[in-house]
Amino acid sequence: MPSNQPSFPQGPRIYNLFPTLLGPIERWTERLPEIAQMGFDWIFVNPFHLPGQSGSLYAVKDYYRLHPALSGDSDLSDDGDDDERLRAFTKAASDAGIAVMMDLVVNHTALDSDLVTEHPDWYVHDDDGSVHSPSATDLDDPEIVTVWEDLAQLDYSERPEREAMIDFFSEVIRHYTALGFSGFRCDAAYQLPGKVWQVLIERAREAAPETRFFAETLGAPPDDIEQLRPAGFDYLFNSAKWWDFRADWLLDQYQRFRDLAPSIAFPESHDTTRLAEESDSDSRESRFWYLFAAVFSTGLMMPIGYELGFRRGLHVVETRPQHWEEPSFYIRDFIAQVNAIKAETPVLNEEGAQERFTAADEPMVGLLRRSHRQAQRSAVLINPDTEEAQEYSRDRLTDVLDCAADQLQEITPASNDGANGEAGKPNAEKTGEGTANDSPASAIHLPPRSLRIFIANH
Repeated sequence: MPSNQPSFPQGPRIYNLFPTLLGPIERWTERLPEIAQMGFDWIFVNPFHLPGQSGSLYAVKDYYRLHPALSGDSDLSDDGDDDERLRAFTKAASDAGIAVMMDLVVNHTALDSDLVTEHPDWYVHDDDGSVHSPSATDLDDPEIVTVWEDLAQLDYSERPEREAMIDFFSEVIRHYTALGFSGFRCDAAYQLPGKVWQVLIERAREAAPETRFFAETLGAPPDDIEQLRPAGFDYLFNSAKWWDFRADWLLDQYQRFRDLAPSIAFPESHDTTRLAEESDSDSRESRFWYLFAAVFSTGLMMPIGYELGFRRGLHVVETRPQHWEEPSFYIRDFIAQVNAIKAETPVLNEEGAQERFTAADEPMVGLLRRSHRQAQRSAVLINPDTEEAQEYSRDRLTDVLDCAADQLQEITPASNDGANGEAGKPNAEKTGEGTANDSPASAIHLPPRSLRIFIANH
């Protein structure tokens, strides 16, 4: 785990290192100084195991063998050498103050995994006796069903075979904690019974008490998330990336599950379209969404290349080192400022009660968050409009925070006020986004597509 922890618990600041974009593990290590300089204290690595015939990272054929694209140029090729490569990486990350989590895919395997033939009774079977491939129904159009024919769905129903399955994956977890992995991002965690996760997590912590478990629950029915309560997850991922800043669903989700586990937000993920692609490389959008993710949730995550305005999506089959792009902008300094502010502000590191203090139809969006550990509150003013600037009364804000004017402190990070960096050169960061335009009449000014963050200590 990272050293030099502050006096209050910190939420994770996660850099998602997509393994096949960098290639051999030695190249992962080369990125560590830059990741550390941006203020991340966790690295999340997508599956790096040997995949099945489809080549998908999430179609794991063998949990103990490395993806062939990641072994490097060395003549060494046995499993022990792969383990040493991983151990060297987690050690280097730890020396840089960064913990490493890996993707734990235990809801399915590759259809051509040896487990399918060795343990057919571990799997769900169709009526014709064939191993069942998982599927997903489009939420907007139930007639659209995607079947992942390269996958075989594991059966965790309560039956004698379940104990052997738990034993197998407990050993997988112990293997990787012994290699220095401090956490596990649990893919589609809601697809396993909470009681199964409870056993897996308890066994893992018997060997490595500080191990952290992160539940991926995106798009899951609420009841499927609820059943995870006894499991003991440390964090879960939320859907803040898809909020329109008007509907109630995100705040309802936050309130319902904040006592199950604190949440992690992200501006984009390896599954989504790149934000720089959607915005035609407008760095203002990338800064806006990163800052929102940082102030909304206990933790935040960012995929590799976000800081450089990469536009090509990450692909679980196709992505390779040759897909590394020329940056369309640089916001590494801004990312570092946001991460530093988050790390230093207690209320932003816990899932305290959070509510909207502006009306749903107001152009400005205001979120009030309260610490339950100490007398600190935050108020975030958001202008989601892409064209029009907005203003908010400073007196009204002090009322919201229940503080005197001299107790109001702004912690908004520096910004380059919407200008894109020239490709190949860092942006010249400027301080005080919007503050120079505040009116003498105590109005707080927000440019289009911007946030300002205020805190008060009582």
